[in-house]
Amino acid sequence: MAPDGHCWDCGEPQPAYRAHIETTLAAGAAGVSDRGKQRGVNADAMTLTAAGAWTIGVVCDGVSMSPRADRAARVAADVGAARLRAGLREGALPETVLVDAAARAGRAVGALAVSVDQAPACTYVAGIAGPEGIWCAWIGDSRAYWLPDDGTCLALTEDDSGRHDALTAWLGADADEPVASVRGYRPPGPGRLLLCTDGLTRHLPEAEGLRAVLARRGRTTPVGHRLLEDARVLVGYAMDAGGQDNITALLIRVGDTDHRELPASAPYRDSCHHGKRRFF
Repeated sequence: MAPDGHCWDCGEPQPAYRAHIETTLAAGAAGVSDRGKQRGVNADAMTLTAAGAWTIGVVCDGVSMSPRADRAARVAADVGAARLRAGLREGALPETVLVDAAARAGRAVGALAVSVDQAPACTYVAGIAGPEGIWCAWIGDSRAYWLPDDGTCLALTEDDSGRHDALTAWLGADADEPVASVRGYRPPGPGRLLLCTDGLTRHLPEAEGLRAVLARRGRTTPVGHRLLEDARVLVGYAMDAGGQDNITALLIRVGDTDHRELPASAPYRDSCHHGKRRFF
């Protein structure tokens, strides 16, 4: 590497810290995060962990207009995942621990602020998968999707956004203590739970479109590496489409479960739009 930070051989600049990250979990999950083509810093963050039969994923997207957005996302993902792991090990209900984990992540991000006017901020989406089904919780516009091997794909989250797609909820000291919306689903068959940031969904907003991109790849990859390859394919699609933003795709493999369904919920909310209930 030359003193100016460029490669002696190819002339390309040295990759920034966390420019491209890949992670896998033996329980059946993988994620890829990339800085994209037009951002100097990767302000997305993801965490994968497990608690007994539960597989846990958290994805966060630093709000670009806030200071230390990358730090906010990293702290939120780590704190949220740690609380989910501890709560599920203790036998807490999925809905309860998802809301608690998001609240703790929000307090941790809020503690990073020098003042309300200098407040790091990020969005948040968490997903858990176990023998009883899948659940997700979100604050902001990072999303969760159910991509079954067969059957109808589902968007599990609804963006917290208003006019011109401006965020109406996020984590940070300048937020109004948002409470996570929670949704649960018990799939009738196997598939993948996808957690992702808007760097992907600006190019692939529909659930069926996401699965179609993966289907075009075929199934030549060994089983043990398919989820990582799937995540790479999704991130690669967004890169090929321009890569205007940071891009993160995290996939959790879900096996056969029963056919019962769980109602959506937004605990402790009565009047705002997060409180709308949905049944799948």
